[in-house]
Amino acid sequence: MIILAIETSCDETAVAVVQNGREVLSGEVFSQADMHALYGGVVPEIASRNHVAIIGKLTEHAVKNAGISKSDIDAIAVTYAPGLIGALLVGVNFAKGLALALDIPLIPVHHIRGHIAANYVAFPELEPPFLCMIVSGGSSLIADVQGYTDIRIVGRSRDDAAGECFDKAARVLGLCYPGGPALDKLAKSGDNSLFSLPRPMIDGHPYDMSFSGLKTAVVNIVHNAQQKGLELDKASLAASFSTAVSDILVPRVVMAAKELGHKKIAIAGGVAANSQIRADFRREAETHGFELYVPPLDLCGDNAKMIGCQGYYEYLAGARGAGMELNAFATMGVDGVR
Repeated sequence: MIILAIETSCDETAVAVVQNGREVLSGEVFSQADMHALYGGVVPEIASRNHVAIIGKLTEHAVKNAGISKSDIDAIAVTYAPGLIGALLVGVNFAKGLALALDIPLIPVHHIRGHIAANYVAFPELEPPFLCMIVSGGSSLIADVQGYTDIRIVGRSRDDAAGECFDKAARVLGLCYPGGPALDKLAKSGDNSLFSLPRPMIDGHPYDMSFSGLKTAVVNIVHNAQQKGLELDKASLAASFSTAVSDILVPRVVMAAKELGHKKIAIAGGVAANSQIRADFRREAETHGFELYVPPLDLCGDNAKMIGCQGYYEYLAGARGAGMELNAFATMGVDGVR
C-alpha cells in the first residue's frame, strides 16, 4: 500500500511517500526556520502563507523522487491535530482536494501519534507494546503504547512543554532561533553543576512534569546578572539547564516503564535530538536493562515520513472514511478528545 503523507502542523512543510507503513520511498521537508529567525520564533501567519506557496511543488517532488505516478497512490495521510490552526488547515485542505481528485481514501493522523511512529520508520523491528516519551515544542508526554493505535497517556507536563522551555531559555541567553540546537551546542562547553536549578515534582502524580519554574529560574538568573553588570557563564547555564530538563524527563520514564512492566523504551519529538537527553536515556537503559529506541535526528523533528507510517496503521484500524468534512484542530488529545 502506497501512502502520500502531508505534515504542516508548524513551520515545516513536509511530504513523503511511504509503502506498507515502514518503507520510505521519498521524504521532502521545506524548513522555514530562517524566515522565523528574524522574529525569534514562529509567526503563525507567515508559516501558513509559506505552506500555501510550497506544498504543491513539494508534493510533485515527493512523487517524482519516489519513482511513482499519482495513480499509484492508494491513500493520503495528513496531520489534522494538534498544531498551529492556520498551518494545519493548509495541509488538511490540500490533502482533501488531492484525495477527492484521485478518488482515494483520506486518513487523518494525530501529530503525536506520528512522532511515536517515527520509531517504526527508524527501527523496522520495533513493535508495541513499549513506553514512549514524546518531547517537542508543544508537548511533553509519556505514552503507554499498547498497540499501533492503542495509546494511553500516563504522564504529561502540567504547564510548559520541554521544547518551549528550551526555546525560551535559548532566547534569554541571546541564542538564535531555533533555540534547541543552539543551546545544545553551547552546553557542550559548560559545567552542568555550576547553577542550581529546580526539578519540580507533582504531588500524587509521579509521572507528570512541570517546566515553568525551571524556565523562570533561567530567566531570573540572566536578568539578575544583567542588572548587576556581572559576566554570566552562559555555557554553564545552558549545560545546567539541559541537565535539569533531562533530570525531569528520564527518571519518570524509567519509573513508569518499571511500574507498567515495559521492557522497551522509545523517545520521540524535536527535544529527543538533544545530546544530553539522548546520552542520559542510553545510560539509564543500559543500567536497568531496557531496550532503547532513539530515532535519528532527521526523524526527531516534524516530518511526513512518520505521518505516512502512522497513517498506514490508522488505515488498518479502520480510519479510512474521512472526507470533505475533515477539519483541523489546534488542540486535541491522542485519544481524539478535544
